[in-house]
Amino acid sequence: MARILVTEAIAEGGLDRLREAGHTVDIHEGLSPDELLQAVPGAHALIIRSATQVTAEVLAAATDMVVVGRAGIGLDNVDVAAATDRGVMVVNAPQSNILSAAEQTMALLLAQARNIPQAHAALVAGRWERSRWTGVELADKTLGVVGLGRIGKLVAQRAMAFGMRIVAHDPFVSPEMGRKMNIDLVDLDTLMDVSDFVTLHVAKTPETIGLIDADRLAKAKAGIRIINVARGGIVIESDLAEAIKSGHVGGAALDVFDTEPTTESPLFGLPEVVVTPHLGASTHEAQDKAGDTIADMVELALAGEFVPFAVNVNAAEASETVRPFLSLAERLGSLFAGLTGGVGELQISYEGEIGGYDTRILTLSLLKGFFGRISDDPVSYVNAPKLAEEHGIGVTETATTTSHHYVNQITIRAGEHCISGTLVGLEGEARLVMVDDHRVDLPPARHMVVVRNDDRPGMIGKVGTLVGEAGINIADMDVGQSASGVSALMVLATTEPVPAEVQDALRSVDGIVSVASLT
Repeated sequence: MARILVTEAIAEGGLDRLREAGHTVDIHEGLSPDELLQAVPGAHALIIRSATQVTAEVLAAATDMVVVGRAGIGLDNVDVAAATDRGVMVVNAPQSNILSAAEQTMALLLAQARNIPQAHAALVAGRWERSRWTGVELADKTLGVVGLGRIGKLVAQRAMAFGMRIVAHDPFVSPEMGRKMNIDLVDLDTLMDVSDFVTLHVAKTPETIGLIDADRLAKAKAGIRIINVARGGIVIESDLAEAIKSGHVGGAALDVFDTEPTTESPLFGLPEVVVTPHLGASTHEAQDKAGDTIADMVELALAGEFVPFAVNVNAAEASETVRPFLSLAERLGSLFAGLTGGVGELQISYEGEIGGYDTRILTLSLLKGFFGRISDDPVSYVNAPKLAEEHGIGVTETATTTSHHYVNQITIRAGEHCISGTLVGLEGEARLVMVDDHRVDLPPARHMVVVRNDDRPGMIGKVGTLVGEAGINIADMDVGQSASGVSALMVLATTEPVPAEVQDALRSVDGIVSVASLT
């Protein structure tokens, strides 16, 4: 039986099940970093929440560690890469707060529509202001849902019960899946134009930071109301405040903010705004579910059984030939999500020596990278195929031991877009070797931009000038050639993300067809 170290408050029911299984549950809450280093030797499992920092140093000291369990969703406080290197499984409880977050969204939606917090504050302060706080009904109003992940779907279902019409924007959900849910899928500008209320359920990425800004609000339907229980920074708070002051936006309700914790925001002084201090997961049920779930996952891991919510996979499960390609596959998946903007099917091909091996783990890694970029749900090797199914995205795989250009090559294709990568040299350096059927050769970087342009002189200079004038350094660049020899694509690796306004400036240049950020 194992020793399980618990460093933060966990639901007692889950801990009791671990004890009943014969394990020793060793509770030491509030350990300092030095005290944690002293406590982990001899522990086979570590259960934490958000306060305990599981660093590479902690993992090195935990020589008997089998599994680290985070009773919640985020894993910012766990060095997952170091755990994977040491063969330590990392598990979390990704579904523990989904229902609570959806209900918090509905609570804010109703509170905003009926001015409940404002009326309450006035009444307890001695003011009977019945006429001032007249609200609106939800019935027959249009709710725009931005992001149809698990939480977005739950909100849509609940809003339908109030008689609301639902439209949604999610480029990674197929129209057929939308029809099954009785939801009209539209582009974001259309959603903002037709919605009376808009609720956000997207991950915080370079593409979604500042998604709701002054320009988008100005083009939205007059009187629109914004609900955000997703992530701070998706809405530019100062822009939203100004739009409310002008009367164009009817109001807002926010549970998350750009900086947290915070007691200051341009929104706080506006009577049309309802705010809460990030309470989306703050229910007794969500906390209990997280504790119960993580206890179950830890018990399965210690027993050597299948663990549904494992977020890393021991690379020993892959062959010696396939294993080096795991990180490349995940990176290609992430880059491809930025390149496409929306897909209905992913076609994955493996060419060369790896085509003769079991590549299923590479596909899982690729899907993990793809959905890790676009989904508001935590993504693991285990739940990535399920996310593909929920988004209505088909996945097909082909493998061949023949490769025309490289010893090994991985290619992802969807519609007109594709991306390929390989490993080169004795050290197995990752390289991008094709983007949208144009041959390139450069390492995949953290920040990348793909520019499609007319094949004419001076295009490289125009792109380099605009990016340079924005103070952004181009660390690497390649000009891709099509099979016919046409050089009409550039791939840039930059030292920092290329801001949206710089991308827009590039798109306005005569001769540039499209700009896609792969960051």
